[in-house]
Amino acid sequence: MLAGGAAAVVAIVVAAVVVVWGGSSPEKPQASGSGAEDAGTVAARFLRAFAEGDADAAAALTDDPRAASVLLADARRGLAPVSVAARLGQVTPGATRATAAFQVGWTIAAGQVWSYDNTLDLVSADGRWLVHWSPAVVHPKLRTGQQLAVRTRAGKLAVVDRNGRPVLAWQSSGTRAAEPGVAPLLVPAMQRTVSERSQDGWSVVSTDLDGAVQETLFGQGEVEVAPLTTTLSLPTQAAAQRAVDSAAGPAMLVAIQPSTGDLLAVAQNAAAGAEPKALNGLYAPGSTFKIATAAALLESGTATADTIADCPATARIGQRTIPNDDQFSFPPLPLHSAFAHSCNTTFAQLASTLPADALADAASGFGLNADFTIPGITTEAGKVVPSTSGAEQVESAIGQGTVQASPFGLALMAATVARGDEVTPRLWQELETTVNTGYRAPSRDVIAALRTMMREVVTGGTATGLRDNGAVYGKTGTAQFGDGSRSNGWFAGYRDDVAFAVLLLGSDSSKPAVTVSSVFLGALG
Repeated sequence: MLAGGAAAVVAIVVAAVVVVWGGSSPEKPQASGSGAEDAGTVAARFLRAFAEGDADAAAALTDDPRAASVLLADARRGLAPVSVAARLGQVTPGATRATAAFQVGWTIAAGQVWSYDNTLDLVSADGRWLVHWSPAVVHPKLRTGQQLAVRTRAGKLAVVDRNGRPVLAWQSSGTRAAEPGVAPLLVPAMQRTVSERSQDGWSVVSTDLDGAVQETLFGQGEVEVAPLTTTLSLPTQAAAQRAVDSAAGPAMLVAIQPSTGDLLAVAQNAAAGAEPKALNGLYAPGSTFKIATAAALLESGTATADTIADCPATARIGQRTIPNDDQFSFPPLPLHSAFAHSCNTTFAQLASTLPADALADAASGFGLNADFTIPGITTEAGKVVPSTSGAEQVESAIGQGTVQASPFGLALMAATVARGDEVTPRLWQELETTVNTGYRAPSRDVIAALRTMMREVVTGGTATGLRDNGAVYGKTGTAQFGDGSRSNGWFAGYRDDVAFAVLLLGSDSSKPAVTVSSVFLGALG
């Protein structure tokens, strides 16, 4: 019996033994009795039975059949080999004693073979050669009161979440999810990371009868390896998965802890597919990009949160006509209210006066042009470049045109507002994220104004569906794609120390994204 479940047993499929007569003795030693089997023949028969797993037959060829049968059977159970091969070597004869060298190879699993040399002592008694029994017959270092056991990583934890909950467990070959449905989008990435860092290990040990290890007789790789700790929170991941699964169409959600940059959850529903689009799929962000546009206006002094601006149903700016959603309009109102109600015409008109690189610079301040190498996963936050024309500038101001972002990128944007500083995302506590292209967050004054504006979106703007979910800050977005007849829906925001972004493909409104966000926050409690 193995102590504490620490050792793992590999399933047994016994194959036939290969026993070969070997050695340089000119002739086989003979027993004293006429017609009796010689020592070499007895040794060969013993090794054949030993390799085939016939403990009783092997034990009958020893001078202590009872003890031999028990230990041989225990060794077979403890090692649970796929097959055993034994090769007889040189037999050294004598009148009443002989020795036989042999080599044994235990195939524990594919690619796992334990081989060693040993020696049989044979004695002649009453005209019959027998193997002199001792535990050393099984292995030269095995002693009375000891057993053999295989130790592997199977059953041990390979990855745990931030609170120590099992995420991946070792099995006989590689790793598997500790529970069905745990972070399905990230499991392959985590499995690759674990396997790249650590080859599977196994060892053969001797134990006492209580399973306590006495000595390691053979080993390959490390058996006792501390699990990696992912930044994921399994309760948050479960809440995210529940939220995206509640959507009728393709849905994605990424959650980041602003204070640490820890990725808390990455989820997609089945309709969104198996590729991790939530981490690196680029889409027009629509009006969620007004966070960056507002920052550009505030930082440049073009406007303050209280600047009164027009919000007509449509606005002709150069060669572009920019409409509000469903062509709603408001009398002149403060910029913070235009933000809350998502007035495209207000932001397009004001942004048309900004320098060509102003929106790209503002987007960079929220990490949308940043680049990170996070072990195991490929992320892309977004792509926002300086405008090349006035038409491109007004389209970019409302998150259309050439502006692109991923759910990961917009979660990073929300996390930057929540923290008020740059955020470096990470997936592992032990493995560092490499910042290839960093960024610098907006000023404290701009961040403070954005927080007030994002809160108003929930309390009296386009995301009032989240009013019952606590102190939520955010921005909705609807972004056309293709021929412009369909649109994706977004919500990006934060509550407490959880920043997140939700994208619903083809939802034609931001309202479903607000609903999914509410499911997510409600599941978090």
